Amino acid sequence: MSIEVQRVSKTFGTFKALDNVSLNFPDGELVALLGPSGCGKTTLLRVIAGLEHADSGRIILDGDDATDKDVRQRRVGFVFQHYALFRHMTVFENIAFGLRVRPRRQRPSEREIRAKVERLLELVQLSWVASRFPSQLSGGQRQRIALARALAVEPRVLLLDEPFGALDAKVRKELRRWLRALHDELHISSIFVTHDQEEALEVSDRIVLINKGRIEQIGKPKEIYETPATAFAYGFIGPVNEFHGRVEGDYLRIGNERLRHHAEHVKDGQQVVAFVRPHETEIVADPVSDEGITASINRILGSGAVTRVELVANGAARRGRKEFFEVELPESQTASLGLFPGQSVKLKSRRLSIFPEQNGTSAP
Repeated sequence: MSIEVQRVSKTFGTFKALDNVSLNFPDGELVALLGPSGCGKTTLLRVIAGLEHADSGRIILDGDDATDKDVRQRRVGFVFQHYALFRHMTVFENIAFGLRVRPRRQRPSEREIRAKVERLLELVQLSWVASRFPSQLSGGQRQRIALARALAVEPRVLLLDEPFGALDAKVRKELRRWLRALHDELHISSIFVTHDQEEALEVSDRIVLINKGRIEQIGKPKEIYETPATAFAYGFIGPVNEFHGRVEGDYLRIGNERLRHHAEHVKDGQQVVAFVRPHETEIVADPVSDEGITASINRILGSGAVTRVELVANGAARRGRKEFFEVELPESQTASLGLFPGQSVKLKSRRLSIFPEQNGTSAP
């Protein structure tokens, strides 16, 4: 089912949660609403579901105006972060609940309900817990049951609000993989809210990046990561090193030091913010080089074939706190450089992305 959001705004008191948001979700995609806490992503999901009413704008579901329709009329499945299972009901009865409360004329027979619940339990690979209560399940199992309950009413669209947020890292990764496989099997239009960049990049077909109630960028995960459209997008998606300075010809002047850049859209004297990924940052062991940012090695963290080197800028502080940087190097290169904690080095960039400096440029 296609979903269209047309010029939707929503305020809570003086706080503007959504500011004139327009989006189009094609049929059958798994889309992530990504952004920091308080950016409006959950509010947008609830407006689409009918759990919140927008101050202005419209919600179009499969070409029909659903703005004034309630949750049941919209036929959406909603999965909450904290499961929202009925504690006094068995797993079987939790999944069957949405079918049993339908109006009599629309309610399936008991035989049909049982058959559907059994199929869903097989789908989420939990047939063996049908007679258990939610308190007897792990967090990952409860979330899969919550998803089965949402699917039982045959929703036209599936909405998930940070579905893995309450789980530990290992279980989250397993369920992300499982959700992607389930979506590929069912092809139901799905939107999930997350503030976890890795989760959005790994699971979704497209990402909608939201900041302060507005759309910052929309694109496929690879596009969002490799070609961020704004400074906020660059700072929020994935690890980055961030530099603030002034353009001087082919260099970015940062205090008394400088980094070479290749940007063509900047002007001499312009105040800018620049970003570079850790794997695109170089360490030069010679601290007297006339190019690069002086920093001291804080920690060297080895993990397999890649070594992460954490550094702190020498004598530099921004907004009253130390500036930390991170570099990712092949283990062989780390050994050849002979790096050690406390060592003074220079940082250079292989690919510096530059944006005009603005208040609130950085991602939180």
